[in-house]
Amino acid sequence: MILDNFGEFADATALNTGGANTYNVGDIIDLGLAGQDLGNGQPVYAVFQITTAATSGGSATMQFSIVSDSTTTIATDGNQTIHYLSRPVPVATMVAGYQMVVPLPAEDPDYERYLAFQQVTATAAFTAGNVNAFLTLDPAGWKSHPDANN
Repeated sequence: MILDNFGEFADATALNTGGANTYNVGDIIDLGLAGQDLGNGQPVYAVFQITTAATSGGSATMQFSIVSDSTTTIATDGNQTIHYLSRPVPVATMVAGYQMVVPLPAEDPDYERYLAFQQVTATAAFTAGNVNAFLTLDPAGWKSHPDANN
């Protein structure tokens, strides 16, 4: 997997430990202008990796989200443009090494100028955990499987 420093939102960045809400995590990416094809004709993938296990005093869940907005103050109130929103992931699943790789739409809705990674926390607050979040054109798709014995 090739990682471009300019396509990185979070590098072992702490999860937000506030209560149930939507939070911007890490850096934003300036696309330069709105309405462009994010991958210039190539598929772009968002990669989310848990680097330090997430913990919670309760049964927290998190949705991983890629959003865009017209300003560097990315909205968290529903006015941001949502390009990807994962299913809720329970805290027990978010162990070190957990990874999610998802293709992003080329458009529809159009990308606004500034792109960000958001954490959508529900049920209970997180007490710890770190995450990587970045964009790539070539996600690692190979996975080993045990030998089939018939």
